[in-house]
Order: sequence, then C-alpha cells, then structure tokens
Amino acid sequence: MSAAEPDMAGLAKDGIISGILGGAAMCARILLSDEPLSLAWIVRRGAAAMITAAIVGLLAQDYITSKGALYASIGAAGAVAPEIMEYLIKYVRARGEKEIKHAPKPTTKKRRRSK
Repeated sequence: MSAAEPDMAGLAKDGIISGILGGAAMCARILLSDEPLSLAWIVRRGAAAMITAAIVGLLAQDYITSKGALYASIGAAGAVAPEIMEYLIKYVRARGEKEIKHAPKPTTKKRRRSK
C-alpha cells in the first residue's frame, strides 16, 4: 500500500465513530428536552446530527491533533447541526418564495389560430 492510497478501513471507522458521537450529542439533547417530541422530529434531527458529525470528523482529523478537542468539536457540530439545517431550510424556502413573487406572471391570452 503506497502513501497516496487512502486507508478506507480507517476512514470508515473514523466516520462511524464520528457519527456515533454526533448521535450521542443529539440523544443528550433529546433526553434533556422538556418539550414533547415526535418520532419524525427525533429521526430527522438525529440523522442531521450524525451526518454532520461524520463529515466534520473526517475533515477535522487532519487539523486537530488532540483527540479530546477533536471529539469535542465533533460532538458540538452534531449538537448544532439540526438548528443549522432548520435555518437553511427556512432560508431556501423564503428565497424561493421571494423569487416566485418577482417572477413575471404567465399570460392568459388565448392565441389565435391561423387558418
């Protein structure tokens, strides 16, 4: 194995560990919440936390040398991922509605048929 080839088993292991850390951060938030939560809410936000934590874990491992700081950053990214996701969804919807308002109205005139 040359130095240029990535270690796929190591990457998969790191991604799984990061995803578990993000999911654990989201579970802690769910357990500490006083609000009634639906299963769809838990699944959607848990998936966002795990995916974000896995991506952050894979990207940050080359830049953060301390394992404790790396795990803390992964957990923090997983914990705030649902709010960022909700913000992005609201932003895209608002932007789309704004574009629709400024779009030209379709004409309703009937075309004359040529004989």
